[in-house]
Amino acid sequence: MSTIGFLINPTKVGEHSQGPALVTQAIEGLTSRGQQVLVNEEAAPLVAGAGQPSTESDLEERVNLLIVLGGDGTILHGARLAAGRIPVLGVRVGGFGFLAEVNLEDLAGVVDRLAAGRYEVEERMMLQADVERDGMRLQRFLGLNDAVVTKSGVARVLRLTAWVNDELLASYPADGLVVSTPTGSTAYSLSAGGPIVHPRLEVIIITPISPHTFNARSVIVSRDDRVTIELPAATQDARLTVDGQVGYPIEAGDRVVVQRAVQTTKLVRLVRTSFYSILQAKLAWGGR
Repeated sequence: MSTIGFLINPTKVGEHSQGPALVTQAIEGLTSRGQQVLVNEEAAPLVAGAGQPSTESDLEERVNLLIVLGGDGTILHGARLAAGRIPVLGVRVGGFGFLAEVNLEDLAGVVDRLAAGRYEVEERMMLQADVERDGMRLQRFLGLNDAVVTKSGVARVLRLTAWVNDELLASYPADGLVVSTPTGSTAYSLSAGGPIVHPRLEVIIITPISPHTFNARSVIVSRDDRVTIELPAATQDARLTVDGQVGYPIEAGDRVVVQRAVQTTKLVRLVRTSFYSILQAKLAWGGR
């Protein structure tokens, strides 16, 4: 018997007309096939006692497969929770997203394969972002999409300096700087004008946000490079945000050091889908 975890966005599933019933059906299908099922405690009331209510720490420590129901934000949260160890199946509950593998309406139909472990795992590169002050590491974050340094508070320009392996890359007067993985290239980096990069590649993408100069461009560097963002002494009210969810205030003179993480995200794949067909569907790219 294996243990399967459900990390459910209760708002999205609760707003879906058949959401609770479809999730309950999938959980009951797994338990009837001999699987132990844990459900994040915030969403347990939605599934009428199906599955065992559990903390996220329990999910992280006990499950062999994590099924995440919601949008890309929920899947990103699940990816950080499961990083490097637990395969993650993203289940789309409405909305727009690149990371989900199946729709909620189709989840019950793949229960047999999940219970038997008949699926492939696609590994995605992750980033680690360290906040350093006076040569000491204050905090480390892990992300699947990106690490973003932006201003906070009043609207004004940041002056950021970016280094690659201790070699000066550029100084940016800009609203911020995005350092992303290929998976994150279709997220904030894309909206800031960055390139779309196939998610199976392993590179790091550096993209300024609304630069106040005509010659600032995205730069793609090696997966083995280390990107350091420095804030000058006059900087105030800046912030590091990882995957659009985890935030940390940074001060004048701080350094944010971003590099490839040892951990990877293990995404469950049930069908072979072309990345280019996903782009056509999600970005509404028409044919000739």
